[in-house]
Amino acid sequence: MSNKKKLIQPRTLKGFRDYLPDAMMPREELVSTARRVYRSYGFAPIDTPTLEYAEILLGKGSDETDRQMYRFEDHGKRDVGMRFDLTVPLARFAAQHIGQLGTPFKRYHIATVWRGENTQRGRYREFMQCDFDTIGTKSIVADIETALVIHDLMLAIGFEGFTVRVNNRQVLSGLLEKLDLVEKSTEILRALDKLAKIGAEKVAAEMQETAGASAEQAAQVLKLAEIGGSTDEILSSLDSLVAGSEKGEIGVGQLRELTAATAAAGVPANRLQIDVSIARGLDYYTGTIFETFLSELPGIGSVCSGGRYNDLASLYTNQELPGIGASLGLDRLLAAMEELGKIEARTTPAEVFIPYFDESSLQQYLKIAATLRGAGFNVELYPDAKKLGQQLKYADRRGFKVAVVAGDRELAENHCQVKDLKTGDSIDASLAGGAEELIAGISQILRPTA
Repeated sequence: MSNKKKLIQPRTLKGFRDYLPDAMMPREELVSTARRVYRSYGFAPIDTPTLEYAEILLGKGSDETDRQMYRFEDHGKRDVGMRFDLTVPLARFAAQHIGQLGTPFKRYHIATVWRGENTQRGRYREFMQCDFDTIGTKSIVADIETALVIHDLMLAIGFEGFTVRVNNRQVLSGLLEKLDLVEKSTEILRALDKLAKIGAEKVAAEMQETAGASAEQAAQVLKLAEIGGSTDEILSSLDSLVAGSEKGEIGVGQLRELTAATAAAGVPANRLQIDVSIARGLDYYTGTIFETFLSELPGIGSVCSGGRYNDLASLYTNQELPGIGASLGLDRLLAAMEELGKIEARTTPAEVFIPYFDESSLQQYLKIAATLRGAGFNVELYPDAKKLGQQLKYADRRGFKVAVVAGDRELAENHCQVKDLKTGDSIDASLAGGAEELIAGISQILRPTA
């Protein structure tokens, strides 16, 4: 009888993935950048549970998100679901805690969400969202600030070529009101949201099939979606198209104020544009909506989207809690950055590598490492005494930028070699006193403009 252990095959579920250091490091850096930008506008961090009662989540996004939800009965026989975004849990959170928090309340939430959807490029069933929202005000100032945060966030990440496309659901609602299609607005908006993917002909057919729109009604909706030109030209066309509809006129007025304000704040016209074809398929949007596209990679889709939702929290409280916000598509953006060569190939967060030659010198190596960490550098000391070539090969594979090389003779003479691992150049540096020469040499390589 064999006592050989049966091994379990190591594998991951479809739509889920492991993150190795070379993937996780830029991910964490992106999160750190988002956190810094959100905080610069006064947004405070929160967190909510992964699991919510199913009734909290169901019917808040769309039929599609309901189908994609990971839903099950827990050990207490409760009907629960895993959050599919961070906005619906925010509505519940705000209804539950707003009395303590006060309004307006500005929050950011960076956490994992789950959707059982078909996987595609840059899209997984488990992914992270980086949301920011303002709760408790209908002021257009919050809409304007949302656009400014998206703009600043994209710049901080390192993109110059991008466009924040903006629309207003009230413009669409006003037109549907004029066309007697208000009762079918959900179906119309979901069809319109697919315009870029499937084209006008198929969108018109879907409107007729799912919303019962006539060919003429569908054509009028598509006429709205096809309006283009400069900001002033688009606004003028919208004025004519929604004239007589109070909702539509309010929506156009908000677009006019938002575009003027962002321009006054320094956002170039080519970076924030009205696009009346965007609809945002989720049911809860009621006003301004945003989608952000990369100029170099438009096909990857929107990398930062959101909008205003004035009625979502009313499902949980009688108190009116309007909100607006957006979400950075972290994984999709990382996929784009990788494709565009914007991610540095590294598997270590440390910048400085210290080779290890002799156990008798361990304390001196540890002292050097501690001194450099105290000066603000990330440092790794190799744990085994091996030939320098082997250790430098390890350093190169991990992506270190600098090596501090000190054998027995150098340590005895209280100096070392600072080696630029990219160019191969070395300089001699003293280890005396506070190791100022060493710190200056490393700084010159890592931060030459500092």
